[in-house]
Amino acid sequence: MIRSTLSAAFLAALFTQAVQANEAVTIEFAYPYSAAFDVTFEAILPKFKEKHPDIEIKLRSSYESYEAGTNTVLREAISGNLPDVSMQGLNRQRILVEKGIARSLEPFISKEADFETDGYHNAMLKLSTFDDGVYGLPFAVSLPVGYYNMDALEAAGVTELPKTWEEMIGTCQKLAQAGSKNPVYWDWAITGNWFLQSLMWTQGKPTVEGGRLTLDSPEALTALETVKAIVDGCEMKNLSPNEAIASFSAGELPMLFTSTSSVGRIERAKADFAFSTGKFPGIDGAPKGLPAGGNAAMLTSASDDPEVLEAAWAWLTYITSGEGAAEVAKTTGYMPPNKAANEVILADFYSQNPNKRTAVDQLPLLSDWQAYPGANGLAITQVIYDGLEMIVTGEADDMEELQQELVEQVNDLLPNG
Repeated sequence: MIRSTLSAAFLAALFTQAVQANEAVTIEFAYPYSAAFDVTFEAILPKFKEKHPDIEIKLRSSYESYEAGTNTVLREAISGNLPDVSMQGLNRQRILVEKGIARSLEPFISKEADFETDGYHNAMLKLSTFDDGVYGLPFAVSLPVGYYNMDALEAAGVTELPKTWEEMIGTCQKLAQAGSKNPVYWDWAITGNWFLQSLMWTQGKPTVEGGRLTLDSPEALTALETVKAIVDGCEMKNLSPNEAIASFSAGELPMLFTSTSSVGRIERAKADFAFSTGKFPGIDGAPKGLPAGGNAAMLTSASDDPEVLEAAWAWLTYITSGEGAAEVAKTTGYMPPNKAANEVILADFYSQNPNKRTAVDQLPLLSDWQAYPGANGLAITQVIYDGLEMIVTGEADDMEELQQELVEQVNDLLPNG
């Protein structure tokens, strides 16, 4: 009787261990911009599940923007409700590293014998490297491009895509003469002051130097004057980015300047017109640089369970690896940060999809999408956003005066005043 009881208990323990061994490890994951990335993860999840049937990926509500994603994670760190993996804008990683929320990936990378040869671009890894440690793996990288309704341009007598903003304003005026009521939208409201930084890098000038903003520079004044010239010269309406994409897709907006990330979305939704992308115009000739947009996957898990952390690492590396990253290019307009995706899996893809190749051709211009220093980085972003909105709505007319106002407000928010 004792033997049979012990045998039963032993068998029960074995059964319990077997059940636990077969239980899936659940990873919670959050990403931004559902309109852009829902279709991407719909393609990635089944493939990941085939390779890792013991890992469940629980999707959290998507972040509305990169700023919203950062704010959400900062709140979740306080409430103890962090996701295991979080997608963060390339310019929003530093604050999560400085606050100890993002975990270093070096302990995981050190266990991967072939990690350095697995296809990751060193230039891309540098976007997520802080104090000589990698804290994120870039997932989707973008550059600004022009979107053109070629039928509308042809009807207006336009035979060449504009290479400078002055040429673009001239194109606007031809489109207006041909009947266009809103010839262009220049995406001033895009996340992280990305387009203002684009105008700065176009001139070869970073927005942040030596821990301070360069808003008091001649290049910054030129950037503000260029925004005003576009708004006034094209009589640009103040749309939201989503409204502009919808208007372009419907054939109502002939030109749109925004991130390459929306190419896939527009190709799926556009009306019957010839659509082409073109390189981002410069101020005086070709741009000298452009900021890298996009996001990185960061390990933000608060768990100490090795199984959870290994599962999170498996998910994080899969979505940024060759196979996972290839889906980014196929479903959006972002560029994979992975050589295996670009050079092997997508060898023929870009020749067959030239609208998605435009940004790839601009990769030599890749520059930092800069974070603003100190704990008030998000507040500084809002100050600059408000200043740009004043130009677009016509509230600000004198760019030197606006520049001075922005410099004063931003200086008050910097760590050392």
